[in-house]
Amino acid sequence: MDLLEYQVKEWFGSIGIPVLPSQRIDHPTDLKRLKIRYPVVLKSQVYAGERIHAGGVRIVETTIDAIAAAQTIFNLPIWGELPEVLLAETKYDSKQEFYLAVVLDTAVCRPVLLGCKEANIDWESAGEKLQYVVVEQEFSPFYARRLALKMGLQGALMQSVSNVVEKMYELFIQKDLDLVEINPLAVNAANEVMALNGKVSINERAIGRHPELAELAAKISHRHSNHKNHSKLKELNGGDTVGKIGILGNGAGSIMATFDLVASLGGKPSHPLNLRHGLLTDTSPTSFGDRLNKGLNLLTADKSIQVILINLLGSIPQAEAAAQVIAKFIQDHHHHNRRESHIPYLVVRLAGSELNVAQDLLASVENQSELVLVEDLDEAVAQAVRLAKPATYQRVKVK
Repeated sequence: MDLLEYQVKEWFGSIGIPVLPSQRIDHPTDLKRLKIRYPVVLKSQVYAGERIHAGGVRIVETTIDAIAAAQTIFNLPIWGELPEVLLAETKYDSKQEFYLAVVLDTAVCRPVLLGCKEANIDWESAGEKLQYVVVEQEFSPFYARRLALKMGLQGALMQSVSNVVEKMYELFIQKDLDLVEINPLAVNAANEVMALNGKVSINERAIGRHPELAELAAKISHRHSNHKNHSKLKELNGGDTVGKIGILGNGAGSIMATFDLVASLGGKPSHPLNLRHGLLTDTSPTSFGDRLNKGLNLLTADKSIQVILINLLGSIPQAEAAAQVIAKFIQDHHHHNRRESHIPYLVVRLAGSELNVAQDLLASVENQSELVLVEDLDEAVAQAVRLAKPATYQRVKVK
C-alpha cells in the first residue's frame, strides 16, 4: 500500500525530515486562502509516476494562475487516475539533487540503505552510481554515515544527509514499512537539504499491528472505489467502457510498462494488479496462485473488461501451480457462450526460463480455449488491444 505525496510529507515532517511549507488543496477555490508565498508548485496527488511529463506539476506566480492551473490538473488523468486533492508547495531552488531510500531486501531479510548523487536514476543502468549499505545488526548512526561517505559526501553536507537517512530508517521501523524513498533530496546554495518528493510503501501484513495504518488503509480503499472519480474517468474515455484491458503482473515495474504499452497502442488499460504482494482485503497470508485466482475472478466480474492481459516476468513461486490456476479458470469458463456471457479473452505472456514448465502446460490448453499465449511483450499487448475491440469475437491465432 503506497501513500500519496502529501501524506508522505506529513510523516516526514512529524519525524524531523525537512520538508517545504505546503498546503492540501481540495478544490481550486482553496487557493484563494493559500497560506504560503508565491511562487508555488502545484502537484497532482495520484499514485502514478511521471507527473511532470504528464502535465501534473505546474509552477504558478499568482492566485489567478494558480486557480486556472488547479482546474486543469484536477481534470487531468495520469495513467487513468484523476486526483482528488492537489499539493501546493513553496518553490525551492536547488543546486544539487540526491536519491535516498531505505528498502527491505527480501532476499537477505534485512533493511538496505540506498543512495545516489543523481536523482531520477535509471535503474537498469544505475551500476556503480548507486551506493548501498546493508543494516546487518542493530541500527546505529554509523550505517547512515557510511552510506553518505560511500556517496562521496564530506563535511556538513555528509552530516546533513546522514541525519536524513537516520530519520528515514526510524520511520521505516516505526511504521513497519517496505520502502521509504526521497527522490529528490535537494541541496540549495547554503548546503541545506530538503525532501522535495517522497514515497512510502506500507507492508500490508503490518496494517493490523497499527490502528492508524488500518484507518489509513480504509480511506485509501474508499478512494480507489470513489464513484465520483469513476464517473469522471468514464466521461473522459467517451462513456463507452467496453473493451478495457485488465492487467495482472508480478512486479510494479512490469505492470507500469505493460500499462504504458497498452495505452500507447490505443487500448484502454484498467485495474492493474500486482500479484507479488497480497491485496488490502486479504486477512491472512496468501500464495501467488491464490492471488492470481482472485485477480482473474475480480477482473472477470467487471463487465467492462474485454481482455485480461497477464504479464509474468522472471520467476514466480510455484510456476506450475500458477499455470494450473489459469488452466482451471479457462476450463471453468470454456463452456460459456461468449455472446451470452461476459467471459474475457486471456492473453498470457511468460518470459523467463523458470516459467518454461508453466508455458508448456498452458500451450496444451491454448488450442482449445479463448487463450493467446505469447512470449514477446509487444506482441502480447498488440493481441490484447486487437481482442479488446467490441466487434472482435473471433480468436486471433498467434503464429
